[in-house]
Amino acid sequence: MKARHLVWLRRITQTLFLCFFLFLLIESRLPQDAYIDYSLAFSSDADLRLNQPVTFFFQLDPLVGLSSLLSGYHLIKGFLWGLGVVLLTILLGRVFCSFICPFGTIHHAIGWVKPSLKSKRMVDANLKTPSQKVKYFLLILLLVGAIIGLNLTGLLDPIALLFRSVALAILPGLGAGLRSIFEAMAASENKILNLLSYGAEILVSPVFGYKHQAYHTAWFIGLIFLVILFLNRLRPRFWCRTLCPLGALLGILSRMSILRLEQYPGKCTQCELCTKSCQGAASPRPGLDWETAECLVCFNCYNVCPEDALKFRFKWKPKLNSKPDIGRRAVLGGLLAGISFPLLGRLDGQLDKVSDPRLIRPPGALPEKDFLELCQRCGLCMKVCPTNVINPTLGEAGVAGFWTPRLIMTQGYCEYTCTLCGSVCPTGAIREITTKEKIERPIKVGSAYIDRGRCLPWSGNAPCIVCQEHCPTSPKAIYLIKDVVDGADGKKLRVQLPFVDLKRCVGCGICENKCPVRGLPAIRTISAGETRSLKNQILL
Repeated sequence: MKARHLVWLRRITQTLFLCFFLFLLIESRLPQDAYIDYSLAFSSDADLRLNQPVTFFFQLDPLVGLSSLLSGYHLIKGFLWGLGVVLLTILLGRVFCSFICPFGTIHHAIGWVKPSLKSKRMVDANLKTPSQKVKYFLLILLLVGAIIGLNLTGLLDPIALLFRSVALAILPGLGAGLRSIFEAMAASENKILNLLSYGAEILVSPVFGYKHQAYHTAWFIGLIFLVILFLNRLRPRFWCRTLCPLGALLGILSRMSILRLEQYPGKCTQCELCTKSCQGAASPRPGLDWETAECLVCFNCYNVCPEDALKFRFKWKPKLNSKPDIGRRAVLGGLLAGISFPLLGRLDGQLDKVSDPRLIRPPGALPEKDFLELCQRCGLCMKVCPTNVINPTLGEAGVAGFWTPRLIMTQGYCEYTCTLCGSVCPTGAIREITTKEKIERPIKVGSAYIDRGRCLPWSGNAPCIVCQEHCPTSPKAIYLIKDVVDGADGKKLRVQLPFVDLKRCVGCGICENKCPVRGLPAIRTISAGETRSLKNQILL
């Protein structure tokens, strides 16, 4: 196949996989028809599941599968897809980075639209640098940490990082901006603008959501994403060359690749077009040692060479390709950091003692130690949650649990019959449960308690039964007792005082979410009483 055909094949494949990734990301939500009849979407008679394979790219990612196996001794569902990528890399090199990876495609596109440097400086920028060893340091850190029992892979894995950034920051940010525009159009006296705003909102809502989505630390997640993209101004595909731990893993595996670059120094005129076009700084120019582990198999060098001094050929040799230039410091530093992070992460006592009462995990979440061994912090459970209650943690789970999911009841509540979060978790950190199991067992995520000083009937300010009305359990976990209390003016006030039955309360948080006392609700939910932990119980 000619070089230009290979380049066009790569571009088409990149575009298709990127579009497929974005499609699955958008589809990681409550099905559209469920919004039409929300009450019927959640039923105790049938389990609500997504029709699209939203975890496909996580299954395709061998680093996700490997870290889950090392940390939790768990083979993720669909791990054979990742094994297929490993075999493909052994045969063809880092084709995943150039043909499949959606994050790599975005970096490639940015470098194509806005090249970082030109002419001679571009050649210098595409020469191999010591900074490319950093990704091996990060890979060793993550894998050693996983072996010890703390899975931090999702913080830097390209698929998890891209999904988390787009789902929790980019899409909500764009959605908020578009809604502001539509609201301004709807407020206009021009009827055409009014109609356009309503029509546009109908079209974009399936993509950006039917209501405002908010996630704690989303600004930070988005900022990191934008900084990573900006680094392409320093070096083309800076992330892929310098920081990507998945690229480092595939680079090590590519040492056995049978697709090799043949160089013909006699034909080379030293035009350096191959070096300028190289996406991975893999030293393709004849006369230099081709760096197999750095080559992204983009075929750019092969395509631009005017003298046919470079060709990719299938060639089997009894010896392996050149070793990745990892460096002793990267190995030793990665080992030291990989051992230190899990140990330092336990110093806050979150794992060894009772955790923060605000740390309410999604229903079906494994015990905290097992949960941190498998959670990829990808944001899938947060994106799919229909009430926007699942958010990334900041300090509630300690350093070891940074950006793992927790429930914030003032922002949403856990729908009584919903089990979507467990059905989309790519690694099983949130167990896939049935609606029947969730209700009948029941699976508790916490317990509610009443702050009598703020509760309207208890403090003698006004009658109120909102929490009892919204309680979904049967029989209700919140019950009322008629009584007479002293009002603010000294008069007697007939009220119904709410009480919480801890044996029936599942911690869904709808009472806290619907409480009319704003700011700090009068009824609040804490993690105590959760099913997943025997240490964190109220009732014995």
